[in-house]
Amino acid sequence: MTLSAEGYLSVVTETIARVSTEQRDAVRQAADLITETLRADGVIHAFGTGHSEALAMEIAGRAGGLVPTNRIALRDVVLYGGEPASTLGPTLERDPAAVKRLYELAPVAPQDIFVVASNSGVNGSIVEFALLVKERGHKLIAITSRDHSSRVDSRHPSGRKLSEIADVVLDNGAPYGDATLPLPGGGAVGAVSSITAALLAQQIVVEVVAQLVEAGETPPVYLSANIPAGDAHNNALEERYAGRIRRGA
Repeated sequence: MTLSAEGYLSVVTETIARVSTEQRDAVRQAADLITETLRADGVIHAFGTGHSEALAMEIAGRAGGLVPTNRIALRDVVLYGGEPASTLGPTLERDPAAVKRLYELAPVAPQDIFVVASNSGVNGSIVEFALLVKERGHKLIAITSRDHSSRVDSRHPSGRKLSEIADVVLDNGAPYGDATLPLPGGGAVGAVSSITAALLAQQIVVEVVAQLVEAGETPPVYLSANIPAGDAHNNALEERYAGRIRRGA
């Protein structure tokens, strides 16, 4: 591909088409689990670190998305746990130590499900969180790059990776290192994992809603807060999950 905006568009378009085709069954499997969770009055908790946090934002609390969703982030240990801001740092995602506290701070019920995103799928906090989720009996959906994950070692003491723990794994199609257009002096530019992860997240949500509608059920879906009656609609739905979903920073 040429090193240009057009070249990047071309590789993104090809990757989207490939992911959409290859991950079709995994999208349906993930949607089946989430639909079961919603019917059991469960909540979807989304967690990601680094740029994979964008996936959690894609799932939780946005227009056109499902209301019973909660975003979990490493900074929750500061926002809700009272830890000093100095706790946060660029290497925290590699440290499994804070994850148990992170889970304890979340408003989790036994019937809830988790969606965890990590391009590499090997950092300590991600793997530890996934292990804890499964230990507590929850279903787990992972969004990761199988290519990247297969080519690096786990940073968790167990040696395990996110893709080895989840009930359903969706491959975001990103290459090793995420970036797609090689540079003459080495390295590459033009990452794709955020784009394809967002696509997969939205496909799952649409499939869940389709299943509910087909069964004659009314899906709990957000309207934009920036249209008339949006706030009233959303507030009424959020009341059903009071104390179980957070809409903080």
